[in-house]
Amino acid sequence: MVFNIGPRMGGFGMMGNIMTLMFFVVFIGVAITFVVVIAKMLGSSAKNYSSPVLTVNAQIIGKRADVRNGHTWYYVTFQVESGDRMEYNVLSPEFGMLAENDAGRLTFQGGKYLGFERFIGQRQNREQ
Repeated sequence: MVFNIGPRMGGFGMMGNIMTLMFFVVFIGVAITFVVVIAKMLGSSAKNYSSPVLTVNAQIIGKRADVRNGHTWYYVTFQVESGDRMEYNVLSPEFGMLAENDAGRLTFQGGKYLGFERFIGQRQNREQ
């Protein structure tokens, strides 16, 4: 004679069901985060590429390096003739070639740095 008391819950019973549910909740959360990050990156790139390429007179007023997760990011702050300041991420070789108080022509597109052409032999000493 066999007695069947109820449905078998597998080897882990209710704990197995909870763990499976938690796995799917975490998986869905990671997937949503991934999609949001990609969407933001694409939106930022689209905004930059739809912006006009501008070249303006500017002066370098600051430089800094930021080390995160074993990688160094280089930033240069420019001040344009209107007094507005803009900070851009630049590559290491260019960062080393630029100096504070250098004056020249800054080329950018939205939030994307495209280049800086220094006025040779001219340094401005603006008050910051």
